[in-house]
Amino acid sequence: MRDRADFERYVEQRSARLLRTAYLLCRDWGLAEDLLQTALAKAWFAWRRVGDDPDPYVYRILANTHASWWRRRWRGEVPTEVLPEHATEDPTGDLGVREAVRTALGALPARQRAVLVLRYYADLPDREIAEILGCSEVTVRSQATRALAKLRVDPAARAATISGS
Repeated sequence: MRDRADFERYVEQRSARLLRTAYLLCRDWGLAEDLLQTALAKAWFAWRRVGDDPDPYVYRILANTHASWWRRRWRGEVPTEVLPEHATEDPTGDLGVREAVRTALGALPARQRAVLVLRYYADLPDREIAEILGCSEVTVRSQATRALAKLRVDPAARAATISGS
């Protein structure tokens, strides 16, 4: 049985990586923060049932919550006249290349995007991705193959690959 102190340690250690994963799923920092907060709230209530490795469980919550928001076309945020405080600048890598990759990922269907994010960003094996997304490993591989084929012909993705080399 896991205790609540384990949850607090997990959130402290993994929240930055989970936030980046959430961002790659929804491509909006505000939505990513909401997605992560929702996922962690769901994980909190089920924490005692989570096994020794909570990552697959939390990644599954992230992917499923994102999919349900996408299916409902959730638009809970309303633009305001006053802008919020500015986020800090991301100090890693070339912004142009990252933006081209994000744009190319954004053009993919949600399931294919989730497979690529979980496989290449979260570095999860196909078996865990299949468990998280509730499908077979063959489906994960076929979705990854289709997504990569689409990215190969996407001019934005090709430009990012060429300029990033």
